[in-house]
Amino acid sequence: MSMHNSKAINDLLDVMARLRDPNGGCPWDLEQDFSTIAPYTIEEAYEVADAIADNDMPELCNELGDLLLQVVFHAQMAKEAGHFEFEDVANSIVAKMISRHPHVFGDGDATTTEGVNQTWEKIKATERAQKAESKGHERHSALDGVASALPALMRAEKLTKRAARVGFDWPSTDEVFDKLHEEIDELKAEMTDNPDPARLQDELGDMLFVMANLARKIGVDPEVALRGANHKFTKRFHFIEDELARDGRNAAQSDLEEMDTLWNLAKKVERGQA
Repeated sequence: MSMHNSKAINDLLDVMARLRDPNGGCPWDLEQDFSTIAPYTIEEAYEVADAIADNDMPELCNELGDLLLQVVFHAQMAKEAGHFEFEDVANSIVAKMISRHPHVFGDGDATTTEGVNQTWEKIKATERAQKAESKGHERHSALDGVASALPALMRAEKLTKRAARVGFDWPSTDEVFDKLHEEIDELKAEMTDNPDPARLQDELGDMLFVMANLARKIGVDPEVALRGANHKFTKRFHFIEDELARDGRNAAQSDLEEMDTLWNLAKKVERGQA
């Protein structure tokens, strides 16, 4: 680390320590704990992803700073409680990266991305087993280490990926599509005149889980795919609103037929056909 970077990090640590100082610190910062800050940490990570999706480098720089602050915030609270501090966080990830890249820092041999991934997964599996043993767990599960706090769609993909590594997987996408159609039919069957909300939720959850499995089978990140669809929907709906605004109206003053026509126009504009 250069001297310039060391000063920048130290300045940030000093700012955070000052904010958490009982004598003259910020009342809001002093009231926080790990659980209250965790949602902000997740939110900042998504804002980093948004800046990347928008290819906005100045905003990415800004959002990475916000995300780094989250790390520093947690480290400061841990330091106050006597658990660990920022230096321990940095040392931990340095050691982990060196351990997981023997082809770079050791005598390992991996010349392709596939080889690197295989080595990475083997090392992580060993780490998970060691962690389970250190915590006194009698059984090591193939699903260990998939965080329950992950977005549900992302977690579903990771769970099926772990299960697939030990052979619990459909042979091809044909079986996944068959299962998807089965789940759709089961959901339709629950959509009666007086549906059971719990059953609807259960069947819809099954359908979404199969969709996440399908995404994994075809090499698509379902969370990224849905984020892309959200972005596309937002962009097209904004187009509808902008077109209506030209006529001095808003969406509530339009109707489905007109908005659907504008939606299709938005698609043509995206494709350069209008």
